[in-house]
Amino acid sequence: MDKKLAKIKLLLLDVDGVLTDGRIIYDAEGNELKAFDVKDGHGLKLIQRAGIKVGIITGRSSTVVSRRAAELGIEILYQGALKKLEPYFEILAQEGLTDEQVAYVGDDVVDLPILRRVGFSATVADAVPDVAPFVDYVTQRCGGRGAVREICDLLVHASGQWDELTKRYFVAEDD
Repeated sequence: MDKKLAKIKLLLLDVDGVLTDGRIIYDAEGNELKAFDVKDGHGLKLIQRAGIKVGIITGRSSTVVSRRAAELGIEILYQGALKKLEPYFEILAQEGLTDEQVAYVGDDVVDLPILRRVGFSATVADAVPDVAPFVDYVTQRCGGRGAVREICDLLVHASGQWDELTKRYFVAEDD
């Protein structure tokens, strides 16, 4: 698995069920609400510091997702992608990457066409059961509850940059 992870230059993510717990909440005015885990966000910033790009391909469209992507510096964002392979191929061409240089995290059968192509595929602990047989890794954590951070940590470790990128957190301020 480490050899596959070491080749990754881009992490692509689904949103509902991966970056969130899959619930869609509407307030009284009809505004859509989603909860994102800050640990996932920090993990995404770590892999960006390690030189790994991040992108999102999601079947739904939401201003909340646009805002979260902007907060995290994620410029590759495809929403309303009912056939996820189409934006996937666009991303490969735009970024000049091959399948083996891409990791993808999805949680449902709609994600299988990409999961079956990429160099490293993962799903979350609470994914649809039909997905797990087709992936390289199943997280211990559930979607929206640190599963993405788990993948990010694997990628940073495989890049050989964990110690360098996290050393400032392990040093006392008076050292």
